[in-house]
Amino acid sequence: MYKEIVSTASMIAIIITLFITLIAPVVVWIMYGVKNKGKGVWKALALGAAGFVLLQMIIRLPILNIVSLIPGFGTFVAEYYVVYCLILAITAALFEVVARFGVAKILQKKMNYEQGVAAGLGHGGIEAILIVGMTYINNLLYAIMINTGSFQGMIQDAARTGGPEVAEQLIMVMDSLVETPSYLFYLAGYERVLTVIFHTAMSLLVCYLVNKKKAILGVSIAFVSHFLVDFVSPLINGLATPYLGSLITEGTAYVIIYSFLTVVAIASFVVIVMVGKKWKKEA
Repeated sequence: MYKEIVSTASMIAIIITLFITLIAPVVVWIMYGVKNKGKGVWKALALGAAGFVLLQMIIRLPILNIVSLIPGFGTFVAEYYVVYCLILAITAALFEVVARFGVAKILQKKMNYEQGVAAGLGHGGIEAILIVGMTYINNLLYAIMINTGSFQGMIQDAARTGGPEVAEQLIMVMDSLVETPSYLFYLAGYERVLTVIFHTAMSLLVCYLVNKKKAILGVSIAFVSHFLVDFVSPLINGLATPYLGSLITEGTAYVIIYSFLTVVAIASFVVIVMVGKKWKKEA
């Protein structure tokens, strides 16, 4: 009944993105920890990851999921998309900054540059693993099932046991994997690389300024930076949807968004280098 298959190009893209978002963060952690043995980076890596898991995965995201189930939520998003983007950006920035500040305060007594970087790598790495890496495990498994025909059988079984609604959901999953261009799978991995660089810069900056007794400045810079990144990207994406009048094409939105994120990552890398030079010089 369903003869669509996931293309070879998409399969390769899914595998590469899975490696980037699931395996690479762990490899980076191990390499960084071994290279900086004795500098407390393992503790900072763990704290950075724990901060994200606690504030985002355990507190913020479950709250957002509950809110999304409120009747009329979809209508609210459609009618007040900009307000919705503002709420998401503000809450994301707030929870992220609280996590970074908490890690910095715990490390404050014997904090160094390597720990500041490690805190960011832990924060960004665990986000890549949990938000994208775990999703791409499912993507790869489903793609294999689609190409071997077993997924189609699962759809037929779901139609008999779970009803047409369950079957329709599975068909939507299959159609998404079959129809999504391979470059979009690559972009998911590329975005995570850019995001990890940004997270590393923000955690390092907060750690440095907390260490210099300028916590308010560090928290303020990180909050504003995170808010802008989390607000601008979905806002641009919204311009390609009926929410904001479909003013640009989806392709144009992708070009603008990823150009913006690339510039942010470059600026973040500059921050990492500059703070590193200053911190090491002062030490």
